[in-house]
Amino acid sequence: MEKIIRVSALFTPTLVHPHLLFFLKQVPGAVLVNAMKGGDIFQFVMKKEGVDFKEALKMLAERAGIQLKPLTPQRKEENERGNHLRKLLEEAVIFYRNQLINSEPGKFARTYLREKRGIKPETEEIWELGYAPKSWDAVLNYFKNKGYPIKDIVEAGLLTEREDGKVYDRFRHRIMIPIRNMSGQMAGFGGRVLNPEDIPKFINSPQSILFEKSSILFGLDKARRSIRSNNQAVIVEGYFDVIVVHQEGFRNVVSPMGTALTEIQIRMLKRFTRRLTLALDPDIAGQKATLKGLEVARGALDHNSDPVFDARGLIHYESRLQADLRVCSLPDELDPDEIVIKDPKLWEQILQKAQPIIYHVLESLTEGQDLDDPKVKSTIAAQILPLVKDVSNPIERDAYRQQIARILKIDERVLLTTVSPSKRPRRYKKQSQQKESQSVRSTKLEFNEHVKINMIESEILAYLFKKPESKYKIDRFLRSNKLDQLMIADFSNTENQVSAQVIFDSLSQDDLDPLDFITEKIEAEAYLKDIEQIEPSDLSEEGLKNTDLRALEETIRMILQVRQLSVNQQIKDFRFMQTSQKEDGNHKPEAVQQIHLLDMIKKRGLLDHALSKPVIIQ
Repeated sequence: MEKIIRVSALFTPTLVHPHLLFFLKQVPGAVLVNAMKGGDIFQFVMKKEGVDFKEALKMLAERAGIQLKPLTPQRKEENERGNHLRKLLEEAVIFYRNQLINSEPGKFARTYLREKRGIKPETEEIWELGYAPKSWDAVLNYFKNKGYPIKDIVEAGLLTEREDGKVYDRFRHRIMIPIRNMSGQMAGFGGRVLNPEDIPKFINSPQSILFEKSSILFGLDKARRSIRSNNQAVIVEGYFDVIVVHQEGFRNVVSPMGTALTEIQIRMLKRFTRRLTLALDPDIAGQKATLKGLEVARGALDHNSDPVFDARGLIHYESRLQADLRVCSLPDELDPDEIVIKDPKLWEQILQKAQPIIYHVLESLTEGQDLDDPKVKSTIAAQILPLVKDVSNPIERDAYRQQIARILKIDERVLLTTVSPSKRPRRYKKQSQQKESQSVRSTKLEFNEHVKINMIESEILAYLFKKPESKYKIDRFLRSNKLDQLMIADFSNTENQVSAQVIFDSLSQDDLDPLDFITEKIEAEAYLKDIEQIEPSDLSEEGLKNTDLRALEETIRMILQVRQLSVNQQIKDFRFMQTSQKEDGNHKPEAVQQIHLLDMIKKRGLLDHALSKPVIIQ
């Protein structure tokens, strides 16, 4: 039976966010018609949930995984600009394709594709592969003759501009691979060298309003239906891995284009499946990318909170990951495209034998380690146990603990009582007995304020290292409460200030995605690794679901708390100094001191007010 989904005249298909439109179109047999003719999906939600049209639209958009934005004149202009650049890129696809098929230099590129990479002519056509001629101005002249301004060609990422203002072709003597977004719209290109001596091996279009590398998965436009029907997404590393594996009939494969997976990419995939299998290169870089991808996936996928009783019979909640994460072990020296051309059945077997995340990480952590060393055992257990806690099935959790205990040669019961250092509660929980409550309160009063501030700062930094762009939302919240935006001065010691500077720098530069920038800095600077390894503590002591929104809200509260602790300490120090100066007979005029004190008290009042009400993210 045909399902009718009507879109309101206020939000016609041309105005509805493309991702929301895509979501609505996924309903089998759905037809979009004008809402003025009668009931629709929006009215259904309005009646069912008791909300108005605006709220119903927000709910459907949230389910589709997108953020609604009003169609302001500026937004409309940006959309028109994006459409213009996409048209230019579509013409570039035709240009590069013609160079591959009809030009004399293109013969060498075709030979490479077919003999070296095993790509068939029909596959070449499906993926619209092309060739960039070995010229500094072929693209420049082609588009100038078509009437495109140089500014547009540069903005589309086809030309590179030098410091002296001169421009030249960005891609030269390379295989050209069109990169499309999830909806199949052109976003940019990837270029692969034909001359082994050329560097780098791959280059992509630069960051632009169309090309955001961290939010695009290569091949997803062609893989999404297969991912949904197979209920599995396979993540590989390179362009040709995706193209060739698709060619051989395995069409549920995508690639983050040689970079570590990002949370945005994982969230895109979870619209189609919760079964993710990573099949990255077996070298050291591939192993690091695998572990990084698994960590990002754990953070991006949904969790449920299960009630658990501890040894004293007190209840607490543990987060369980609602997903199946697996890792393929690829044969040494072979990439997915080489495996599938050699033997498609072997690729199928590799996918079937994909290990659960825990076994793969355990193998990686224990390889080459002295498992008789107690400290090594402790370190491995601390890293692997958070993954065990993620498992939703209690029988599977128990089996994993048994396996870990056997490999580490320790008593399984020890693992049940072990808490990862990064997961130790940062707060003091209420105790059932009055004596314990008094002890906790006493400890709070005696606890050094500076140490407490440093602990909270570490958690703030741990969150921002994983979500640097959240700083924009944090700053908006602070300004809305008449508070200064987050600054380096908010962090008390030098190490935390240096870490914060890395995060701020990642947002002020344009060469890399902020997460990629931070990752490079962490790998280069050993002192940053400690912060990167900190996991923000459980964000809900009452069993609330651990969502991104709540994580952000909790981080904002921690920022307010650390400022509150800091200003309280400043007031104490000020009053102590004031008393000391009076005793020494050397003090500033009373009026000056009172102004300074009132300023600090005013700051504390604003912080107290902000902490007294729910955190609302705009």
